[in-house]
Amino acid sequence: MSSATITRDVGVADLVRGRTRRARRVRTVVTVLALLVFAVYCVSLMVGKTFYTPGEVWRVIIGEQVRGATFTVGVLRLPRATLAVLTGFSFGIAGAMFQTMLRNALASPDVIGISTGASAAAVWAIVIMKIPSATTVSLLAIGAALITSLTIYLLAYRGGMLGSRLILVGIGIAAMLESIVSYVIIRAASWDLQTAMRWLTGSLNSSSWDQVQPLLGAMIVFVPLLLLLTRNLEQLRLGNDTAAALGVPVERTRLAAIIAATALIAFATAAAGPIAFVAFLSGPIAARLVGSAGSILVPAGLVGALLVLVADLAAQYAFGTRYPVGVITGALGAPYLVFLLIRINRAGGSL
Repeated sequence: MSSATITRDVGVADLVRGRTRRARRVRTVVTVLALLVFAVYCVSLMVGKTFYTPGEVWRVIIGEQVRGATFTVGVLRLPRATLAVLTGFSFGIAGAMFQTMLRNALASPDVIGISTGASAAAVWAIVIMKIPSATTVSLLAIGAALITSLTIYLLAYRGGMLGSRLILVGIGIAAMLESIVSYVIIRAASWDLQTAMRWLTGSLNSSSWDQVQPLLGAMIVFVPLLLLLTRNLEQLRLGNDTAAALGVPVERTRLAAIIAATALIAFATAAAGPIAFVAFLSGPIAARLVGSAGSILVPAGLVGALLVLVADLAAQYAFGTRYPVGVITGALGAPYLVFLLIRINRAGGSL
């Protein structure tokens, strides 16, 4: 056997070992995150003004009548915790998709205006149009998020899609929408203001199965679509030209990913409001955990679910009063955004 053959075999063996090691790391991260999400989910069902044992919670879940727990756990805590997991996962995986596809940590639905579009439509419907139906308001928010995303895409498209251009256009659109929100809030009556604030900060208060079901349906459709696009999205991280040379249909992949991620953001926002910075934080945290091991979409979704669950527990019980969950996630995300901008500036980089 020649030395060249031996060298080639050693190289192939090293490559296989490297891929196996990276795959094992991804599986480990996903497993640990899933267990943490499950543990915090169970804790959120048990704790509160009244503590219920795991046995009592389980009896409620399987349909038995347990004095006190049937209402507190079955009607209040269970849909709230479930909605926290679903919204967190949706925001996390959608935010990671945008950041991966555009190769920029600032490319989050929070920053580029998609969530703001949903919020602006919702508060306009509540305050100006006086629409009493929560379902109608949610549908308008979903439609507005999709229209906002399409508008940003069309304005940023110039013979191809440049990530920095899309981010800048999105920031501009977000600023315009924020001005609309400010105008509406100034005109809001006190009885409308409390309802409208849910659409500005994000809240899991008054969660119900009616909010869970549409979001779950959207996830069943769009999460698998994003996962099918994972390979192409990873190749897009190498750049448009390289991805195209590898056979990736760049614009078709990007458009399909944007539609799927925007739909998840829209339905999650309609269910719980724009829970601040979950989409922004989940991707970078997942990337730190996974490293260069592989796709961060599923880990980012689990990080998002964990963030919302923990933040909601803190919002309810860690302070003297109860806060909307978006207040806590906003307090976590705002310093990171400032840090990221300072780091970009010191590095002499740009969007």
